[in-house]
Amino acid sequence: MLQTNIYGRVAFVGVLCLFLWRAAFAQTESANNASQRDSTKTFFEHPDTTRYWLSGQDNIIWQLHPAFPAAYSGPNSLQNKTESATSNVATLYLGYSLLSKTEVFLDVESASGGGLSDALGLAGFVNVDVVRNPELGAKPYLARAMIRQIIPLSSELVEAERGPLALTTRLPVRRLELRAGKLSLPDFLDANAVGSDSHYQFMNWTVVNNGAYDYAADTHGYTYGVLVEYDDRHWAFRFAEALMPKVANGLDLQWNLRKARGENFELEFHPSIAGKRNTAVRLLSYINHANMGVYRQAVSNFLDRITPRPEIAAHRFRTAVKYGFGVNLEQQFSDNLRGFARWGWNEGQHESFAYTEVDETFAAGADFRGQRWERKLDKIGGALVTNGISSDHKQYLALGGRGFLLGDGSLSYGREDIVETYYDAHVWRGLFAALDLQHIDNPGYNRVRGPVWVPGIRFHLEF
Repeated sequence: MLQTNIYGRVAFVGVLCLFLWRAAFAQTESANNASQRDSTKTFFEHPDTTRYWLSGQDNIIWQLHPAFPAAYSGPNSLQNKTESATSNVATLYLGYSLLSKTEVFLDVESASGGGLSDALGLAGFVNVDVVRNPELGAKPYLARAMIRQIIPLSSELVEAERGPLALTTRLPVRRLELRAGKLSLPDFLDANAVGSDSHYQFMNWTVVNNGAYDYAADTHGYTYGVLVEYDDRHWAFRFAEALMPKVANGLDLQWNLRKARGENFELEFHPSIAGKRNTAVRLLSYINHANMGVYRQAVSNFLDRITPRPEIAAHRFRTAVKYGFGVNLEQQFSDNLRGFARWGWNEGQHESFAYTEVDETFAAGADFRGQRWERKLDKIGGALVTNGISSDHKQYLALGGRGFLLGDGSLSYGREDIVETYYDAHVWRGLFAALDLQHIDNPGYNRVRGPVWVPGIRFHLEF
């Protein structure tokens, strides 16, 4: 039965991708010619010769889901009645090159709107732009404020792409890079070119990021930390020390490193196994120290009638340790076709604390550029992901426990399986529009709820 379901999902992705391809190919010749004449990706030009960087983006995502079957629901369930939601994330990027090898960045962001069911009820939530605390509102906040220092270790230079987080266009082949300040760890760790950008690619939390990577972050996804990176011709190593939140999914960070912190390690290789086609292998590990509860202890307290239900936060302050691993693969198959795969695991005894409630995950997907139908800035993509949790985590939810995302009041466990596909179309200059469709089996790991279909539309503006 499992094999049949997998084949059915693969067929679903293929058929929908073919339909979208045919629709794009059928556009009028005048539209194709217009796209040929104007292929810039931003409303305003960003020259490589200036010492400063000034840009902005606005990402608007609208999603809905129809009513779906559910044997029961709880306080943290995805609502099984029809609902829709719109999110809007706007960011102002500022950067300045103080010296040839020293750069500073400051980004201001606003996240408004919300997600379906206030982003509850799914481990692989359908919109990565949603802030997990809807009460925070749309008030602008400081997203990034960091310094970048490049230390050359060789005289040979390579070309580098200029952008809102990197200004230098030529870098030493061998170098050290230091970053310090407020940042987002997924900007630099566990990233790949196919499945990490919600502005142009996938939207699901566990497709865009490794769901089992409980990376240090506040509710908005940012933290303060230091990142050290060594780059060589065919490999790189990164280490980051970052602040953890005081409580699970909390906005306030713990500044006392003896009480909480997160260590992150990534080793990246670029083996020559496909000729000139880019191949990347990234090996990730992290160790979090924070005031985390233990699922087994929370269950014991409930069974011993110390608490009225399993409560993961019902314990005295203590610094616990949670660790995990990840593998991130990326492969270019042709000029237009790329693929990726991710695997992640964490020990699953301590509570999910900063990202989402996933203890084990596997994801794979691909995208295809629209060069074939003369739409070279368009992309079509598809991905499959399967998420799971530990036995202690299962028992906690089955007895009525709640995490910061999940809690149906009971649990008939099954892996949360997700399929996502999209078509992202370049409309004009910095305006992009995308159609997205997701299908979720066993939402919140519950076999008696769902399946759920979630169509969506995204408008992205790049200034």
